[in-house]
Amino acid sequence: MSFAEQLSHLQAFLDADELHDEALDYVAAHGYLTALSICPDRVPEREWIDALFAEPPHYRSDAEREEIEATLVQLQAHIARQLASDDDPELPCALDLGDDPDDSDLRGWCIGFMEGVFLREAAWFDDAEDEVSELLLPIMVGSGLFEEQAEFAEIANDRDLVDSMVEQIPELLTALFLLFNAPEEKPALLKPRHH
Repeated sequence: MSFAEQLSHLQAFLDADELHDEALDYVAAHGYLTALSICPDRVPEREWIDALFAEPPHYRSDAEREEIEATLVQLQAHIARQLASDDDPELPCALDLGDDPDDSDLRGWCIGFMEGVFLREAAWFDDAEDEVSELLLPIMVGSGLFEEQAEFAEIANDRDLVDSMVEQIPELLTALFLLFNAPEEKPALLKPRHH
């Protein structure tokens, strides 16, 4: 089975109604795996797979479980390779929240990404809190998870600002990836040296 076929099986599985309400659908899972690929702490596979589904799905067979989990692991590796390449990463959805942000795929992707961040929140913010917060801002805005907070509500009301922010997401992902994963000796600008 080709990777494309595996992905379409995975998509059908994650987008099915049988999964737990809090399980991530395919687009949200892609955001989640992107966050895990950037995260400075490696999260064990078993932990992130269990968190993705919220509770164990009802697989038809052990073979199906193995196939779904293996495809998730491959998809994460694929996303990590994209992030490490010179090209902007591709999202599985348009960079647009549309007329009804709550129904948009991009909102789902951003929520999934933030779920990945929440798994190891301290690791994200330990070393460069201001820089990371700034880079994450468009994803946080896109997720709609923070609209209770005044500054987020204010941004959310400015559609042009929101649109321009979410369009930057692919390049921000690359910047976050480099911030956490670039070799120490090259970007002296990015990381303070510890003497």
